Amino acid sequence: MYAIIATGGKQYKVAEGDIIRVEKLGAEAGSKVCFDKVLVINGDEMTVGAPYIEGANVTATVTKEGKAKKVIVYKYKRKTGYHKKNGHRQLFTEVKIEEILSKGQSSKLNDAPAKEAKAEETQEVEAKAAAKKPARKTAAKKTTAKAADEKKTTAKKTTKKTEDK
Repeated sequence: MYAIIATGGKQYKVAEGDIIRVEKLGAEAGSKVCFDKVLVINGDEMTVGAPYIEGANVTATVTKEGKAKKVIVYKYKRKTGYHKKNGHRQLFTEVKIEEILSKGQSSKLNDAPAKEAKAEETQEVEAKAAAKKPARKTAAKKTTAKAADEKKTTAKKTTKKTEDK
């Protein structure tokens, strides 16, 4: 039995007992994680979601978090002496797939830790989003074209000189 799940903007084909590396989830080692974005489950028969299968989930245990190998980003433009060297290490979470549940199946494992981890994760995301929102600034009043024209005409009238006879 296998499933295709979506997490971190990528899709992974997983089976029970697999160990995969996904984008950083922010969960501690040993905690349970529940992936509810299940696209396909293939067991006795194949079930395909539109886009996701309702009620299906994949439960996994976090084994470790870390950084991947360094990737060198080197930019070069010829004949100009332009060289830029930069490195990047992508953060990841390594998880072991414990069980795959389709719609209507009950879990063999205890679901409470998985739901708690998911609730904590959503609270952290909401807190970060609230902290990032800047206060709205009011726009300065713009003068209308009519008001600007009136100011110009009054300035012209005062600068005209009268001729002596």
